[in-house]
Amino acid sequence: MAEDLNGCSVSCKLSLDDLQAVCRRERLHCKELQVNKHNIDDYEVEYLCDYKKSKEQELYLVKWKGFPESANTWEPRKNLKCKKLMTQFHEDMERELRRQKRRTTCPKRLDKDVAWILVQKAKLRKRLQCWEADLNKTRNHPGRIFVLNEVDLDGPPRDFTYINTYKVGEGIVLNEMAVGCECKDCFSDPVGGCCPGASLHRLAYTDKGQVRVRAGEPIYECNTRCSCGSDCPNRVVQKGIPFDLCIFKTGNGRGWGVRALQHIKKNTFVMEYVGEIITSDEAEKRGHLYDRQGATYLFDLDYVEDVYTVDAAHHGNISHFVNHSCNPNLQVYNVFIDNLDERLPRIALFSTRPIRAGEELTFDYKMQIDPVDAESTRMDSNFSLAGLPSSPKKRIRVECRCGSDTCRKYLF
Repeated sequence: MAEDLNGCSVSCKLSLDDLQAVCRRERLHCKELQVNKHNIDDYEVEYLCDYKKSKEQELYLVKWKGFPESANTWEPRKNLKCKKLMTQFHEDMERELRRQKRRTTCPKRLDKDVAWILVQKAKLRKRLQCWEADLNKTRNHPGRIFVLNEVDLDGPPRDFTYINTYKVGEGIVLNEMAVGCECKDCFSDPVGGCCPGASLHRLAYTDKGQVRVRAGEPIYECNTRCSCGSDCPNRVVQKGIPFDLCIFKTGNGRGWGVRALQHIKKNTFVMEYVGEIITSDEAEKRGHLYDRQGATYLFDLDYVEDVYTVDAAHHGNISHFVNHSCNPNLQVYNVFIDNLDERLPRIALFSTRPIRAGEELTFDYKMQIDPVDAESTRMDSNFSLAGLPSSPKKRIRVECRCGSDTCRKYLF
């Protein structure tokens, strides 16, 4: 097996690290995988499973990477060179002992229920790391995605696919209808008002890319037919999510949430709301099903008329995980780039104020905008209770858990 790696044309589902572990387990030398007689006995710790101590030493039960759990061994602390895993193990242990209202100092031996929880935590962390890697392979935006769950044992959501742009639903056709500008400098010397001017609107951004039009006014960006380059200040949303963000499990029953990992200035583009475009009739049907499941992600595209809806339940980007707040730090804007069909705007979320690194990102699912010349886009969502009998258009009241001082107490 090891000798045929170069000539093999069959794709392998194992990573290089896993292949190295196989070689060590089978005592095979492999030049391509850099496994030789000098390092064949170097084994990698996958995670730590248990802990005990005596007067002489501390011992850890080790799960070795590439080996079954039946091959786990107790190892003295001095033999282990996995400082990060050891720190994480002790943090998990202290957190669980604290949750069970036990002494947080290291016991002589862990109870079986505590050790079981620590193993489940370690396995969960591996699953979340794989999901995080998949998300970052799929994204086409500069901002990286991180995943963290320090609350429970919930893993990645099932039946969810990360996408970067709208997925067109059955029976819907997107036709590019954009007209390009001929500006040499869209900000300082716009020809005919640049792309916004063609639709009788003004440039939406400052020279630093911050939005300057009020919520309710549409944003028209330069597009693929324009003469300007990629550095044009009127190209913002199309460049994708610019910040590192973290999907994290909330501790107050609101499910997953999203927090910023970098400082975000006021009026700055943060992300798009992306999903599957469906008709409003189809949204009505799905809404009944989602209500029974207790989680819907329907966003009406009602800039000019209520014809289409974005459904991010099974296809979406990181906005799928953004929670509601009655005092949000994100604001919805309708954006047009390569498609000028006013029934199909792109939905962009901009910061309403400076956002600190570590702060949760939220927007108001019932956001009310005093329109200038158009209706606001609104979200038709329910992220809490299951078994609701009403349709997405007519719902019973749902309790809000945002916790803000101005909380309206109910989502709908």
